[in-house]
Amino acid sequence: MAIEPNQIWDAPIKEFHPFPRALLGVGGHEMVGVEAKALGMSRVLLVTTGLRGSGIVETMKGVIEYQGLDCVVYDQVESNPKDYNCMDAAALYQSERCDGIVSVGGGSSHDAAKGARVVIAHDGRNINEFEGFSKSTNKQNPPHIAVSTTAGTGSETSWAYVITDTSDMDNPHKWVGFDDPVVTSLAVDDPILYYNCPQHFTAYCGFDVLAHGSEPFVSRLDFTPSMGNARESIRLVAESLREATFEPRNYEARSKMMHAQYIAAQAFNSGGLGLIHSMSHAISAFYDSHHGLNNAIALPRVWEYNLPSRYKQYAEIAQLMGVDTRNMTTVQAADAAVEAAIRLAQDVGIPANFGSVTTDTYDKNRMNTGKYAGAGNTIPGDEKTVRRISEHMMGDWCTPGNPREATVESLIPVVSHAINESY
Repeated sequence: MAIEPNQIWDAPIKEFHPFPRALLGVGGHEMVGVEAKALGMSRVLLVTTGLRGSGIVETMKGVIEYQGLDCVVYDQVESNPKDYNCMDAAALYQSERCDGIVSVGGGSSHDAAKGARVVIAHDGRNINEFEGFSKSTNKQNPPHIAVSTTAGTGSETSWAYVITDTSDMDNPHKWVGFDDPVVTSLAVDDPILYYNCPQHFTAYCGFDVLAHGSEPFVSRLDFTPSMGNARESIRLVAESLREATFEPRNYEARSKMMHAQYIAAQAFNSGGLGLIHSMSHAISAFYDSHHGLNNAIALPRVWEYNLPSRYKQYAEIAQLMGVDTRNMTTVQAADAAVEAAIRLAQDVGIPANFGSVTTDTYDKNRMNTGKYAGAGNTIPGDEKTVRRISEHMMGDWCTPGNPREATVESLIPVVSHAINESY
């Protein structure tokens, strides 16, 4: 039977994107040298933020060199990785004649490594040319092992990477690339590496996981293969984040958060994201703030914004977060999901809003050129700033997945509340 064109648009084909092979569990990081050799690496570029004081970079360098491989370290990756981080890492890879990459850290390290691989595969083209979907023309890029030290990113298993374009500092732009060739060759998640993660970063990264799980669960893509991972990741975060935050060496809590972050990323890998991430990208584009912190502050506001379009799904989220909804209507249960998220944020020490967070919370780096608020200042909540952030959100590649339609005017009160108001 012939299908009419309008029917195709009513029920479009949805694409399932690949995952890498993975090592999950205690001792996984000790296998990196063996795995790098198996992938044909002989001279490795280790890409990292430096992880100052943790000893993890030195450990990983030793694990690689123990297998007889050379290891060159690029440890200049910044929070919210910048375009020049990708370009510098790619240049070092080529000048040192490396043949593979191991990234160690959170999403910043992994995303910068992914960007560097794209640059290498395209003869040094500027990384900012690859914003959006499937922009790679050379599908062969260097092998890459991603070793996570936080339970948050999911970048080690996803086809996404996020880079800040600094070419116009009057209008910095944080963009997302989605490209199957950047999927890593191997993902490594070892909960032992999370033990040294600071308390506040554990909390921030945990809310990144909650955003990763909840956004595909309510996404307009409504992608069935993502739903199981989304549900379980939400449940695991609600069950384990408090303990992981306040008992950093609690193996069970760290292990559950490890699995939560991994499957949450697999949920959004094909199920999409939404306005939580759009707001986070916009805030950090202008203020270089931590992605997980941004997600934590944005999440209850966006959930509340989306309620009218997804009451049933948010009611189920409330149940996944441990709320007894048996005597509630669907609308009441959906409201209870927002309340549960607010309580979780308060319990793990998330600031009430962006306006109450000083820039001292953020890492200082090469990108601080006077366009950002100075030390001790807060993110301004004036009308101009709110509109600027709302406009950036409308241009974000995550926004189309949001279940409720958005416009600049509809986002302004959401952004204003995130900066100026508290629950």
